[in-house]
Amino acid sequence: MESLPPNTIKHISKANRIFANPFNPVGLRGTLRHNEPLAKHTSWRVGGPAQWFYEPADIEDLTQFIQELPSYIPVFWLGLGSNLLVRDGGIKGVVILTSGLLNEIKMLDKNCIYAEAGVSCAKLARFAAKANLTGIEFLAGIPGTLGGALAMNAGAWGGDTWSAVRGVETLDQYGQRHRRQVTDYEIGYRSVKGLNNEWFITATLQLSTNHNKNGLEKIRTLLKQRNVNQPIGLPSCGSVFRNPPGEHAANLIEQAGWKGYYRGGAYVSKKHANFIISNDTATANDIESLILDIQSSIQKMFQICLISEVRIVGKYK
Repeated sequence: MESLPPNTIKHISKANRIFANPFNPVGLRGTLRHNEPLAKHTSWRVGGPAQWFYEPADIEDLTQFIQELPSYIPVFWLGLGSNLLVRDGGIKGVVILTSGLLNEIKMLDKNCIYAEAGVSCAKLARFAAKANLTGIEFLAGIPGTLGGALAMNAGAWGGDTWSAVRGVETLDQYGQRHRRQVTDYEIGYRSVKGLNNEWFITATLQLSTNHNKNGLEKIRTLLKQRNVNQPIGLPSCGSVFRNPPGEHAANLIEQAGWKGYYRGGAYVSKKHANFIISNDTATANDIESLILDIQSSIQKMFQICLISEVRIVGKYK
């Protein structure tokens, strides 16, 4: 891995170069690295390298970076990497890290919270609970960032992210910032369809007052329930598949005999069949093959198409 200040990016070999010309942004305060291993940044701990990997200093620095970036270079946004499978060949272009960087969170008024995309879901849930607000306690069990939760309408225990959203701010491919309303998007179960080539950078959440002032207690109860039923602490992405209408993906997978099944260094959890665990020898290909085989098996046995919640990106090695 090569670490370079943004204003001293060097040429790399022509055969492996995505930049047709030297890319020399001026005045950026973030850190740009070449061939950053993405296994370090995903919860499955697998995946190839990012050709370029940028850690912005703040939103203003990020905005300038996008403005300076040639439009033909693909951009991929990365939070905590918890709902993501990066293939073993890695990602071409630039991966932008938001987790731990775009992390401002504050009250706007009595029932309204402003948060940046890199804020973890767990931190956001606790912040709201401490402010005696209710409606997003479920986020405490989502192992990702607000940006990822917005992109997929993450949810659990009957709640979903966009039910609390009043508005969002996005950044487009030219580095222009936009304020968008909920009505600009088509929101569904674990899905969000909206404007192309725009990325979430902030959100405003409208919540209700928790008159019982028991938000933290509710979060502790939800997390305790999660710890009993799920393989917490092992390398996974959380739930792999969406629940089909009227069914639970875990039940279907267990009935089909997949619990405990290995594919290379990846296996289906014996504790919760909708979790795939990776060990030290696992590859992204092991995990993807297991996902595809489970989908095929459930389709043949139950005539049900299991839809993956996991975003699979990158090149095959």
